[in-house]
Amino acid sequence: MRFVERRLARTVVEASGSFPSVVLTGPRRSGKTSLLRHLFPQAQYVLLEDPDVQARARSDPRTLIEELRSPVVFDEIQNVPELLSYVRTQVDGAPRKMGQWLFTGSQEAPMMQGVAESMAGRAAILQLLPLSVGETARANLLLGGFPEVLARPKGRDLWFSSYIQTYLERDVRAVTNVRDLATFRRFLALLASRHGQILNKSDIAAPMGVSVPTIAEWLRILEVTGQIVLVPPYYENFGKRLIKSPKVYWVDTGMACHLLGIASQAELERSPFLGSLFEGFIASEILKSQINHGRRKELYYFRDQQGLEVDFMFPGPEGKLWLVECKASRTVIPQMARPVKSLKRSIGVLETCRPMVVHRESKTGPQSSALAPGVEALDVRRFVEEVWGEDDLKKGRARRAAG
Repeated sequence: MRFVERRLARTVVEASGSFPSVVLTGPRRSGKTSLLRHLFPQAQYVLLEDPDVQARARSDPRTLIEELRSPVVFDEIQNVPELLSYVRTQVDGAPRKMGQWLFTGSQEAPMMQGVAESMAGRAAILQLLPLSVGETARANLLLGGFPEVLARPKGRDLWFSSYIQTYLERDVRAVTNVRDLATFRRFLALLASRHGQILNKSDIAAPMGVSVPTIAEWLRILEVTGQIVLVPPYYENFGKRLIKSPKVYWVDTGMACHLLGIASQAELERSPFLGSLFEGFIASEILKSQINHGRRKELYYFRDQQGLEVDFMFPGPEGKLWLVECKASRTVIPQMARPVKSLKRSIGVLETCRPMVVHRESKTGPQSSALAPGVEALDVRRFVEEVWGEDDLKKGRARRAAG
């Protein structure tokens, strides 16, 4: 698969014009290195996973830095975070030179500590997640969005198996001391079965035979390395008693499908997890849109103790609060609009809300956008275009019209 233009590219370029350095985080193999090398082809490239380069960076970092000609891309900076202090010296010596030091990193927590200590005010910190539907039509529920999986779909299962093994051996052990990797692998599979559910650490700990603090630590590892996202409940109560625990989703539904043993589209269609996987797919698309536009992540769900539940709430590009109900069905019916209609009435100021039902695409074409009075029905692609905003919507349509 040829290089796909990433939606984050414009934000990266803008950041490089405003900050001396740019730090690009995200899960392994999400395309961070490819993006920076595509945007800055003239930059020198230093791979900090190379043992010889690591040894030199640790033994004589000052000489290494001084021999480089900026701009420079340091790939996987979490392997030698002490380099950041020496880069800071270079930045402070030429404070008006923007975009000279570019970093990628796969582990947010350890690296962010180094950035906070060494590069505060000197670095723009951005995150790149796997490919979105808004970036390529190949991204879908079964495959997810990792570029290498989309490029070679037939090797999907082997790729995910290898990814998990590498991830366990390198990233997880680098963040914390997981002594029993076999148990941790079972934890990954069990967590996939809880995809889209309200998080209950005790419910996960009991069948694993480990403590709740251990589960909390493992969840933290997955979250800081970009594998899962915890979606908190919406904080406004609208006069209701609310559930306070977050929901848990795998960022990439291809990974979730693999962990659940779903290997084909036919198996996915029959799976009892289809609904939750689709819900997670929409959650990931919302977060990717926010991140790619350089905005902070703002995604919530709503559930009160009387049973009213709406899958997602978030501020849309036009400033309204979007109320989103996700349905894996390709056929939408008025009953699907009941939760968002009910919540809209509870909010009161109707002009501030945009309620909708998001559903899977139909081969026969889009359905009517009016599901019920005041509630829209949008298929996935139309929804993603709307989340992009007006300018991106026009670009997306032009790209599809061109083939």
